[in-house]
Amino acid sequence: MSTLVLVVVALALAATPAPAQERPTAAEIVARSQEAFYYPGADMKARVTMALITAEGKTRTRVLTMLRKNDPASRNQRYFQYFHEPGDVRRTAFLVWKYPEKEDDRWLFIPAVNMIRRVAASDSRASFVGSDFSYEDVSARDLSADTHTLLREEKLGDADCYVIQSVPGTPTDYTKKLAWVDTKSFLPLKEEYYDAQNELARLFTADRIEVVPAGEGAHRKTYPTVTKRTMRNVKSGHRTEVSFSSVAYNVGLDDGLFTERSLSNPPPKWIR
Repeated sequence: MSTLVLVVVALALAATPAPAQERPTAAEIVARSQEAFYYPGADMKARVTMALITAEGKTRTRVLTMLRKNDPASRNQRYFQYFHEPGDVRRTAFLVWKYPEKEDDRWLFIPAVNMIRRVAASDSRASFVGSDFSYEDVSARDLSADTHTLLREEKLGDADCYVIQSVPGTPTDYTKKLAWVDTKSFLPLKEEYYDAQNELARLFTADRIEVVPAGEGAHRKTYPTVTKRTMRNVKSGHRTEVSFSSVAYNVGLDDGLFTERSLSNPPPKWIR
């Protein structure tokens, strides 16, 4: 083959555009977003400060320990949350056994009456301990509970985002949700919840994202983590700001921690 022919072939190959990367479907984007937001690491421990702020600026603060463990053999999860402050909620504990595609099991320990109360599935959209977050917001909504549509791609600040519309399959406290999902990290950066009048009712924002390391050497991984988030009730002006500190992944949480017994008597090692 002549040198001229080789040059022509090389130029033709160079001019051939690379195949376009196939865009994920709306359901795939939502699934990856839940993975990034709710599932990083084998387990997680964090100190959480929750500020409940009225429209007038009055603030109530709650401090808790959050523990979460993934089942390595399935998509099931366990959540345990123990409240330290203020005094009126101290020792309150919340336990979730998360089952994708079926109703979760939830229990709440109320120390004032020394009682463990099962949280009904119908209460999943109720306020979580008086905040603007629901019980379901804490441990994720089942993927199949909504119909998801990819509306467009656009910038949110400096981030490229997928804009996803999710419409509940059965009546709930909102009629649709719009989510801005980072195309790189797949973390949700903003979510808008609309009511029956198609008016904006609640607004979620990811206010601070940090890269949290886990492990050492060849086993070292990093997890982009939303360490400050806000849920705002647009109509009342009330908002809840949640900050995570001392976030640690793959700490070796034991299955025995995530039991009803631990609600009233949690191991001190994990709630300090």
